[in-house]
Amino acid sequence: MNKVRIDKWLWSIRIFKSRTLATDACKGGKVKIGSVSVKPSQMIAIGDVVAVKKEGFTFEFRAIQLIEKRVGAPIAVTCYEDVTSPEEKTKYEAWFLNATPSTEKRERGSGRPTKKDRREIDQVKEAYDWDEI
Repeated sequence: MNKVRIDKWLWSIRIFKSRTLATDACKGGKVKIGSVSVKPSQMIAIGDVVAVKKEGFTFEFRAIQLIEKRVGAPIAVTCYEDVTSPEEKTKYEAWFLNATPSTEKRERGSGRPTKKDRREIDQVKEAYDWDEI
């Protein structure tokens, strides 16, 4: 197998949870080979570097092995090399650690948020619009 569809490959190596999500990302211009946005039917070859914009972060992967079927995570990791820049990884890890569900919990016994609290929470969430990063 010399080439495989980009949407199938991204799904099979577990970058996206479903092939539909991978296809939609390609259609939305969030997947690039080199610096060119690709369609879901674009064929990928071994050695191609694929940039995927997901959750406001840009991840880069080099294709080592081409597969069409979804495989387990330990096998999927062997099919690509993560070549994402260290700055992007650091930014993602900082976001991931701060974005855990525990950040939205309130102290026990403090009750439900008031209207004022709710407005402040909404302002903070709007300040961090992750799609535009």
